Amino acid sequence: MRSWRGEWAVVTGASSGIGRAIARQLAAEGVNLVLTARRPIEEQFRDVQVETVQLDLAEPGAPQRLFDFTESRSIKPALLVNNAGFGAYGEFREIDLARQFEMIQLNCSAVVGLTHLYLPAMVERRTGDILMVASTASFQAVPYQTTYAATKAFDLIFAEGVAAEVKRFGVRVCALCPGQTTTEFHQVSHEPIPKAMSVHSAEEVARIGLDALRRGKQYVICGFGNRMGMELQRLSPRSVVTAVSERLFRPRA
Repeated sequence: MRSWRGEWAVVTGASSGIGRAIARQLAAEGVNLVLTARRPIEEQFRDVQVETVQLDLAEPGAPQRLFDFTESRSIKPALLVNNAGFGAYGEFREIDLARQFEMIQLNCSAVVGLTHLYLPAMVERRTGDILMVASTASFQAVPYQTTYAATKAFDLIFAEGVAAEVKRFGVRVCALCPGQTTTEFHQVSHEPIPKAMSVHSAEEVARIGLDALRRGKQYVICGFGNRMGMELQRLSPRSVVTAVSERLFRPRA
């Protein structure tokens, strides 16, 4: 399996959660890091080079600014981790429209922008890896997270399409699809975690994603229960799956 030791990785949304866990695991492997987030990145790393960029990737020109930053330092990443994203929980008609457009910009447009900027050099070098952080919400409609689930469905389909295009050039693309994860995502989105759902740590999700990317998988679902759930959904009418999700995630009075 390919090693990134001594290479550079760009990790977005690296100030917390899955992004921070991925950065920690890469640093432990000797990977140099370019880390970006909306908030200052306070994590300290030893024995690797680290560049930090405080940047809001929800702003339309932000992907280009991040790319220009790495170009100005002659950094040619071997790995791009498109992790930055957020969700919003509640009835679609009641969630602020500007917030939903911001979500689409960050979860979809920034992913497309960064991939389009960094991918050509990987193809030219005939080596490179891209990890897209999607979700188990990528596989079905999720009422009360309607826009978020749609953005993650985009991320999954986008990752699979690009992966097929660039495989012959030695470039690997993988969509990481975690379920409920112990991060601040739920506090930001105000989404409760249904009691019936298993919860994984950010560290476990990061390990699963990086391992799947190394193995050349085009997508990976975190956790046996989540994998079985996704397989069962394939056998069920979509209307039934959506109805079950609606009852599961319906806001409590």
